[in-house]
Amino acid sequence: MTHAVTPPGGPGISPRWTSSDKTAVGRAAGSAGRVWFTVSHGILNEVYAPRLDQASIRDFGFIVTAKDYFSEEKRDADHVVETIEDGVPAFRLINTSKDGRYRITKTILSDPDREVVLQDVRFEALIGSIKDYQLHAIISPHLINGGANNTGWYDDFKGSPMLLATGTGRSLAVASSAAWLSRSAGFVGTSDAWQTLSRGEGVRGEYQRAEDGNIALAGTIDLPDNGHTLLTLGFGTQPEEAAFRALLSLQQGVGNALQVYRAGWRRWQKNLLPLDEPHEPNTLNRYRVSTSVLATHRDDGSGAIIASLSIPWGSTKGDDDLGGYHLVWTRDLVETAGGLLAAGATDDALAVLGYLVATQESDGHWVQNSWLDGRAYWHGIQMDETAFPILLYDMLKRENVIGLGDARRYDAMILAASSYIVRNGPATQQDRWEEDGGFSPFTLAVEIAALLAAADAVEAAGKTSTAAYLRQVADSWNEQVESWTYATGTDLAKELGVDGYYMRIGSFTGEGHSRSPAMVAVKNRSDTGLMLDAGLLVSPDALALVRFGLRAADDPRIANTVRAIDTLLRRDLPAGPYWYRYNEDGYGEREDGSPFNGTGIGRLWPLLTGERAHFELAAGRPDEARRLLAALEASASPGGLLPEQIWDVADVPERELYQGRPSGSAMPLVWAHSEHIKLLRSLRDGTVFDMPPQTVERYLLNTPPVAPRVWRPGAAIDEIPVGRLLRFEFNEPAMVHWSNDGWKTTHDLDAIDTGIQTFIADVDTTPFAVGTVIQFAVFWPLRGNWQGQDFEIEVIA
Repeated sequence: MTHAVTPPGGPGISPRWTSSDKTAVGRAAGSAGRVWFTVSHGILNEVYAPRLDQASIRDFGFIVTAKDYFSEEKRDADHVVETIEDGVPAFRLINTSKDGRYRITKTILSDPDREVVLQDVRFEALIGSIKDYQLHAIISPHLINGGANNTGWYDDFKGSPMLLATGTGRSLAVASSAAWLSRSAGFVGTSDAWQTLSRGEGVRGEYQRAEDGNIALAGTIDLPDNGHTLLTLGFGTQPEEAAFRALLSLQQGVGNALQVYRAGWRRWQKNLLPLDEPHEPNTLNRYRVSTSVLATHRDDGSGAIIASLSIPWGSTKGDDDLGGYHLVWTRDLVETAGGLLAAGATDDALAVLGYLVATQESDGHWVQNSWLDGRAYWHGIQMDETAFPILLYDMLKRENVIGLGDARRYDAMILAASSYIVRNGPATQQDRWEEDGGFSPFTLAVEIAALLAAADAVEAAGKTSTAAYLRQVADSWNEQVESWTYATGTDLAKELGVDGYYMRIGSFTGEGHSRSPAMVAVKNRSDTGLMLDAGLLVSPDALALVRFGLRAADDPRIANTVRAIDTLLRRDLPAGPYWYRYNEDGYGEREDGSPFNGTGIGRLWPLLTGERAHFELAAGRPDEARRLLAALEASASPGGLLPEQIWDVADVPERELYQGRPSGSAMPLVWAHSEHIKLLRSLRDGTVFDMPPQTVERYLLNTPPVAPRVWRPGAAIDEIPVGRLLRFEFNEPAMVHWSNDGWKTTHDLDAIDTGIQTFIADVDTTPFAVGTVIQFAVFWPLRGNWQGQDFEIEVIA
């Protein structure tokens, strides 16, 4: 019996997560799949259990030793990942040492019945014999999103030797079908088995327990002659529960688990639309990769879908970055639900809408991002995230997923969301990139389309006056898109030979006709404090005006903007064109390729290639859309996973950065896989799948009624064309006391309740002469006082 000693070096080095460059992600299909796993660099890394937003380990890999020999498969082997079957996220990993001495082949899947990940491992000696080598498993627990304050030890459970750990109310256990020759628990960076093995000390069995720190577990496997062992990683509330589950899966073996696992995924994939592209045998079916990625990132119990099973630049992130991308962003969630709907996974898309109803805030909006249970992580307000759920409802209704009898259950959600949009829009606190506030073409497009969809829904519920009001708001905002976001007369416009273009974000100083473009802070830059004129920032976001049906693809203003976008943001790589988010973007690796640390240089986004393909399809150029589809797919990892960003300059091999290949940001980006699926559906249908019909009918095929000009507190106007309806709009009851003859005669108007917590009072300017000045004051009945100042609006030609 080895005498136990406390391993030195506690609590270990500061914990870090691991690479976001995933090569595979998986889980069992259906509600029993309560463990989600990821693979990178040939090994199992972050595993999430029992919730999709709770990472529980950093990584789980192998070290191979022999006489005067030390090799870590993660760093010292070449890695190949193979999918067991199209559309089934179980994987075969083949790791061959770069010096040609050994090969480790692993089949990885999760148990379809319990919280266990299985690794069926076969070790081969390519030089010498198996007896010349020792194989050591090393596991880094990070129980519930944290590497600190974990405790690890080894012991037996019901006579079966185990490696165990606990932390933050959760536990894990590792079991092996082959015997353990030795086991240890140590502190990372000092007494963990990587350190002791690299020093030639072996796995130190006297290190039986490492208490309250950044710890690692290890075990030397007694390899049989065929080099085979099955390792199970189980999770539970108590160590005994985790050990029990690991032992059950070990006893039942990998064969039955894989059979059930495959059957579950086959059933799910069989019900999808056949959008598969032609592909050669033994090559990736990229459609089935994308569909399995979407489903792998789902929580079946709630309907939630997270942004990615990864932490961007994770190897530089510690316990202070709890969220990573394993959070729910409403925008990403709805975009992903659209991909599920495009693929025919109607029940899954409908479940997303149910989740949104349950997580809507009492005032009608959704938080910037949240844990699965709706608890806010970041608290910014992005108006598109309040509008998108209405569009999801509308898509589900159009696809006959929501029948007439079921529609009414969503009325309260739609009314509350549309009320929030009207009361707080159209400007947004943050754009879709979560950086700057103002008038975003993307956000405006989503808001306006959502208001028209909401109008249809509330009209069907019998609220005709509210529906009419929502359409008037949409029309008013649509009419002003150019005044808010179209820059003219800039140096860039002159350089391009165009009259103007849509800005990335419309931000202004002053009010009414005295407004002028404001300076916008460009985020994430090493030159902190960089400010640029809003009129000089350009983004592909403007193409949302076409995607959501507000402007035609051949509109001259769109054509001008495309010229600006392609001049400033397009990069042609061998695989095809890709685009940056906006000029001067700082969200990406730094100049030397080192990880983004709050500052950097924005890199190319494959997602934007998919969005551009949809624009080309809307413009009647399907061949170009197909070419862009190929470029989108070419950006994927060898396993078919689509990254958030790809590297855009010369290779930096020492940092694993290669031009046109995934960078160190999130991979997979679920939103990009959804865009891929929607593009396949759009190409099949010959039309943009998620383009709302309401905007197309109202703004592209017809001319809407002339909209009122709206004056609101905080969004005042100081002039109105003669003959236009002047509307005073408030977020609470109000009375407007006004005159058009210098207060010689006065009129009082009580604002009318619109039914969505806004109140309006209208004045027809038709009888007024050009030059008339409308003077008015506002009384607040609930407060019992006047606004405290008078206002003026001039009637102009």
